[in-house]
Amino acid sequence: MTGEPARVRQMWHLLEPLHAVLYYAPEAFEEAAALGYDTEERWASYFAWRAAPLGAVDAAEAVRTFHSFAPAMVERYVPGIWATAAPEAVLATRLRAVDRSYRALLGDRVEGPEFAEAAALARRAAQAAGPGTPGGLGAANSALPWPEAPHLVLWQAATVLREHRGDGHIAALVGAGLDPVESLVSFAAVGAAPPEVFASREWGAEEWGAARRRLRERGLLAADGTATDAGRELRAKVELRTDEEAAAPWRALGETGRERLVELLGEPWLEVIGSGLLPAENTLGIGKV
Repeated sequence: MTGEPARVRQMWHLLEPLHAVLYYAPEAFEEAAALGYDTEERWASYFAWRAAPLGAVDAAEAVRTFHSFAPAMVERYVPGIWATAAPEAVLATRLRAVDRSYRALLGDRVEGPEFAEAAALARRAAQAAGPGTPGGLGAANSALPWPEAPHLVLWQAATVLREHRGDGHIAALVGAGLDPVESLVSFAAVGAAPPEVFASREWGAEEWGAARRRLRERGLLAADGTATDAGRELRAKVELRTDEEAAAPWRALGETGRERLVELLGEPWLEVIGSGLLPAENTLGIGKV
């Protein structure tokens, strides 16, 4: 892949780890526990951190928003998470969690001029994302006030951009005729991650098997569970449309600004990847697609 889609995807691969720290850093779990969430497993705080910009959404809205998760899994946490802490409290706490996590990982560099420059560039890109999908996480995060500290501005910009991309990805999947579980099965089939990695979305074996059968009937999946040529072509089209939907912020920033942001975020990215906090394999297919 070359040209603009390749550059757009490069920016996703660069910014995603800087966003995802919130879901794995011990400091974030400490802040979630202080709110009252059970942190023996990570999903209560995960759904709270991500859904809070939407307000106190009910289960049905959360199921639509968290497209790839089994409805029963989402319903186990939503709307119960709002009885533990209101969305406003969650939003304030997640910024404290990011502040502590970034300082633990990156130290004094978060106070430096290069971080401030990176934050300004990322914010410019995020503000060019547009209104986004109504009711989507991109639009909800775009509507939040901007924090003052540069490292928090950077995190919020990364979050707006990744959720904006995610909303576009859901639209691309729906446009390709892939329902939530078929989306995961077809992604595993092209080698984005082993099927067991997608078990975190809690689709049952019967649901996974039924999705495989439907995809085989469409000629998208071989008998061994790998994608056919048609299946690979369809997934490539989905990823290309996702890149196209996510391109506007990077066009607005311009090639010079984008390249400067890549340069500025190289060391922080390496620090986060090298920390060991993030899983080596993930459901997003980073490094595989």
